[in-house]
Amino acid sequence: MISLRNVQATDLEQLLIIENEGFPIEEAATEEAFVERIQWIADTFIVAEKDGEILGYINGPVINQPYITDNLFEKIKENPKRGGYQSILGLAVSKQARNQGIAKILIEKMEELVKENEREGITLTCKRELVPFYEKSRFVNHGISESQHGGVRWYNMVKLREAMD
Repeated sequence: MISLRNVQATDLEQLLIIENEGFPIEEAATEEAFVERIQWIADTFIVAEKDGEILGYINGPVINQPYITDNLFEKIKENPKRGGYQSILGLAVSKQARNQGIAKILIEKMEELVKENEREGITLTCKRELVPFYEKSRFVNHGISESQHGGVRWYNMVKLREAMD
């Protein structure tokens, strides 16, 4: 049975392993970035686990615009209680737990938080090959992102709250 919970400081080591399995070094979040996210946005940093082992996670701050910009990867601050857009800076599943629907479960949990906290929707950036995955979850491709994170081309994917019902 997979359970979902908010991140804890003791998760750091497992999270870094999964992050580095899922992203090349130029794109992976640093240990410092994780420490900051755990400290400031634990309310929107969700961990999926089974038998005490972390299988995957989703995280991101609430922002006031519909698209992610590179400066979000640098400085995180506390989330507002209501409104804004839920960004997703990280969604990763451990190698041994892939293709089991865990990413979908994590996205659905973020959608619940969006509804509970009256947010406008969810925004993320992804590489071209992941666009169809997010479209299956009813995200809309808003085209190429301004983000230069990791020196890669990213696509803006947005799902408004009304598309979550």
